Amino acid sequence: MTETAKAAATPAAASGSKSEQAYTAVKARIVDGTYSPGYRLVLAKIAEDLGVSVVPVREAIRRLEAEGLVKFERNVGATVSGIDPTEYLYTMQTLSIVEGAATALSAPLIGAADVARARAVNAEMRECLQHFDPVRFTALNQDFHSVLFEHCPNPHILDLVHRGWNRLASLRSSTFRFVPGRAHESVDEHEALLQLIESGASPDDIEMAARRHRSATLDAYLAQSNAGSLSAH
Repeated sequence: MTETAKAAATPAAASGSKSEQAYTAVKARIVDGTYSPGYRLVLAKIAEDLGVSVVPVREAIRRLEAEGLVKFERNVGATVSGIDPTEYLYTMQTLSIVEGAATALSAPLIGAADVARARAVNAEMRECLQHFDPVRFTALNQDFHSVLFEHCPNPHILDLVHRGWNRLASLRSSTFRFVPGRAHESVDEHEALLQLIESGASPDDIEMAARRHRSATLDAYLAQSNAGSLSAH
């Protein structure tokens, strides 16, 4: 490769790498609540914090906008998206259906090693309850469910599941913070799901159990929201 070609290729490669780093960093701050719903994302400030130029940050923000975590407001710029109760309701209802289906389709392909891995994650979640960390609990919760639906042979359903998780990413970091009692129930329901899978239960039974599990979190969150405890959100 000529020196000219190398010079032309290097900025592109570096830009792509820095864009990925910026994407990962900004998304992590949205998910852990550092950048809360409505937070204004000042590209120059973020670029300064990350030690990169504005270009990769802009690219990262565009990716996050496509995932629904960021929105652009006229005369304001990029802000962190929030999910209002109605949006949360629709997204969770949809996720309960597609994730339930994905889990049922995955079940015959889930081996003993997968079950052991999921059970180990659930054990970490149970330990997390002792000194409750809702952000860590939520991350572990996604790890657990990923084991159960990752073998889904239908790529279209799997894509819908991932889209649902992405849509909820900015809000789910606070879900268990406001309904900690639901976290205890969730861990028990996880074990029940694993036992169903281990026993070779029918796909219908597994799907309904997975759907009920998801819907119970929605019900707990909305009940708390309706009581007014989430007025700050």
